[in-house]
Formats: sequence, structure tokens, C-alpha cells
Amino acid sequence: MIRLPSLFISHGAPTFALEPGRAGPLLADVGRALPRPRAVLVVSPHWMTSDVAVATAVRPRTIHDFGGFPEALYRLEYPAPGHAELAAAAGALLADAGYRVTLDPNRGLDHGAWVPLRHMYPDADVPAFQVSMPAALDAGQAYALGAALAPLAGQGVLIVGSGSLTHNLNEVFSGDGRDEAYATAFVDWVRDAVVARDRGRLLSTLQRAPAARRAHPTAEHFLPLLIAAGAAADDAPVQVLHGGMTYGVLSMESYVFGALAGAAGLDAKDGAAVGTASSSDAG
Repeated sequence: MIRLPSLFISHGAPTFALEPGRAGPLLADVGRALPRPRAVLVVSPHWMTSDVAVATAVRPRTIHDFGGFPEALYRLEYPAPGHAELAAAAGALLADAGYRVTLDPNRGLDHGAWVPLRHMYPDADVPAFQVSMPAALDAGQAYALGAALAPLAGQGVLIVGSGSLTHNLNEVFSGDGRDEAYATAFVDWVRDAVVARDRGRLLSTLQRAPAARRAHPTAEHFLPLLIAAGAAADDAPVQVLHGGMTYGVLSMESYVFGALAGAAGLDAKDGAAVGTASSSDAG
């Protein structure tokens, strides 16, 4: 079986479900370009636990874990099936790697999972399940978590770290201080590290990158990028999905760690930064 790429997806605000902008069509291209996965495994900061939990629900519910948005968002459902067998396999890999693991038969899909999956697999016909993110995770541990899950990529599982390349929600919702220059500088720095597959630089992003503390007042939405990078093959090429900037400072840039071919707007060249829009374009 061909090893699938791993993905980091900037899932943006919940309104991304209804407002695809530039990022939505790029995710749709990726969904069409990939071999059909047996299942999608998503790690999202919207499910954080003290250790690690794996969702084994047969029919995971759609979790509307947000408030104050248009009513239409709360009517959306994403009825993808789960995959208890592969979820159990993920739990076994994590246990073998030394994690304390619990299986959760009731957990559904939070918006960090179902919102981007609506764009990738709009028919909700690809099984999906989540692995929680440990609350005390640091950069090195996030990379190691991805590496522990990596064998699943060779078993037809698409491993997705879903977060946000920039995530200063105070600036997003206050409407004040929307200085796109700092967000763009941070995104450019991270992109260079990702495309170069510079693990050391990537792991030290929140200490070294320009405006890192402003781009990520807290780390939880950045760590899924490290999980996706850790799950990738060491020699995997990187595709950059230039999803633009929404709400002035919320980057929608995403990365595919692995080769893609046959999708509009995407290029399978090793290490190429590709896509249909620059990171400074509005989403």
C-alpha cells in the first residue's frame, strides 16, 4: 500500500465551513489528488485531554463547539462514519510508544476536523476519527506524537494536524491592531522552515520566529503543524497551500508533507512552495 502524505491544515474560524475563500478549493484539490484513504485521523486543539484519547465512535456526531456565529453553522452536519478498527490501531501504536491511552466511543468530530473535511471530502464518505492532543504537549513532544502515528500512513490512513498558522483571536475579534505585516512575516519564516524540512528551526519556531508570541499567544494551534511534520517521511516533499489571510491576521496557509499530482493549482516538485494565491491575499 502506498504511504499517504500527512497534512497540516489551518482550519480558520468556524465560518470557513460556509466561506471557503481561497483555502477551501485548495483542500478540495488535495482531496481529489490523494488516493482514497481508508480513514482520516485528525488531531485538533479543540480536543485536549490530560493524556491521549482516541475516538472509536462508529458514527461520530458533528460537534458544534463554538458560539456566537450564524445559525446556519449550527445546522450543518458532517455524517462521516468512524473507523473503530483503525482507531484502535492508532491507540495501540501510541501505547507502544509509551503513552497512556484511553478509547472514547462517544467522541464526535469537532470543528477542527469536520470543517476542513467538508472541503476535502464533501460527500462525508471517507471514515474519520480523532486523536486528542495532550494538554501539556510541547514542541518536541508534538513532533514525537506525530512520529508515533506515522506507521498508519502506510496503512491507508491520512494523518491531519488541524490548527492555525497564526492564531491571535484577540486581534481577530476585537478588530483592533490588524497589522497583517507581522502575521505575514511569521508565516514566511515558518514556510521557509517547513519547505526546507529544517526540524530544529521548526521546533524552535515559537522562540525564534518574528512576532511568534503575537502570532501565537498560546501554542495549541501551532502544535498540530509539528504533529503533521513528525508523521511525515523524512524525505517527503512539501506542497504549500497558499490559502490567504482571513480577518486581517488569521493565516489559512496549509502544508502537504508528501507528493501530490493531478490537482489543479498544485505542483508535486520536491520542496516547492506552490498554490494559487500568495499568503498575503485575502481569504
